[in-house]
Amino acid sequence: MQNLAENPTFSPPPSPTLADWFATPQGQYLLTREQAYFDHSVADIFGYNALQMGLPQFDFLNASRMPMRVTVGSECEAKVRLDIDYLPFCSDSIDLVLMPHVLEFNEHPHQILREVVRALRPGGNLIISGFNPRSLWGARRTLDAKMSYPWCGNFIALSRLKDWLALLGCEVVAGRFTAYAPPLKTLDSLTFFNFMEPAGDRWWAVFGGVYFLQATKRVAGMHLIKPKWKEGFVTQLMPGNAKLNNKITQCKDADE
Repeated sequence: MQNLAENPTFSPPPSPTLADWFATPQGQYLLTREQAYFDHSVADIFGYNALQMGLPQFDFLNASRMPMRVTVGSECEAKVRLDIDYLPFCSDSIDLVLMPHVLEFNEHPHQILREVVRALRPGGNLIISGFNPRSLWGARRTLDAKMSYPWCGNFIALSRLKDWLALLGCEVVAGRFTAYAPPLKTLDSLTFFNFMEPAGDRWWAVFGGVYFLQATKRVAGMHLIKPKWKEGFVTQLMPGNAKLNNKITQCKDADE
């Protein structure tokens, strides 16, 4: 029996959730690339506690070596159900946080990001994936009715996200784009444009449909600010013996 999702005449119903959309040909095309990126990125990040926020149906922490790996969010499948606007974790306690498409589908993305940075320990890592508004996928969103996933999201520009991270004391250490093929609906059409992936990385890297951003939490060290003393004022504050010794030395030098 022919797969209806691969039939060009078949139009799948709107996806009620982002996880449902990942089951479509479009979503599967993207999921394969996101899983590969997360697997590669988390494998060499060391620590004890790792969180995946959102999309608990997919194990993006699978390649992590950390002993505690937890999915958190409002979904029933999450191991810890919570309001991601206010995380119930101590400050400076988490080593790694993954945020796959969290910010563009929530009303308070900056508040969520602030909470995540608060919970990260100094030197901890944050990896974000998001839809790129300056891409073919972003153009599709402007033309779509925006009633279904992922087109209903508020796609956040990469430059804006970098500004947020900088204000929160995070340093961007790595990043990449993916999904250069146009967001077509059938698997055959997406497969036909596979040649655009290596070409996109080389020729138009910033126009990938999805970006990844890895940042590290930095805590500025304390610097001792010393007063700039005037030389004449310092001389007046010198002990009497030191002043006298200085005058005697100057007299000897003059006699010689």
